Amino acid sequence: MGTRKTAVFGEIENELAELAKAIGHPARVAILRELANRNVCVCGEIVDTLPLAQSTVSQHLKELKAAGLISGTVEGVKSCYCINWAALERFKTLLDDFFKPGSGQNCAC
Repeated sequence: MGTRKTAVFGEIENELAELAKAIGHPARVAILRELANRNVCVCGEIVDTLPLAQSTVSQHLKELKAAGLISGTVEGVKSCYCINWAALERFKTLLDDFFKPGSGQNCAC
């Protein structure tokens, strides 16, 4: 049985890749921006802000939630979502560390 390719990389590389993958779609970026701008839990009206079907928005919300970038609650047919600021801060820290000054500035290309 083969080894998962992610197993050959470190924990930090895998964590950064998963978070980057979660925001790797313009709709997810738009959802995060909308949630951040409102800075409150947003229910069904998130669908009204995007030019996408409700089922498509739900799938993107599911991906963001699975990555831990948003949190959500479901009460009957009503779902509410908000930003997980701690997770976004962690993502920012990972990116800052990854692109730290001196990590390739002397490249001759």
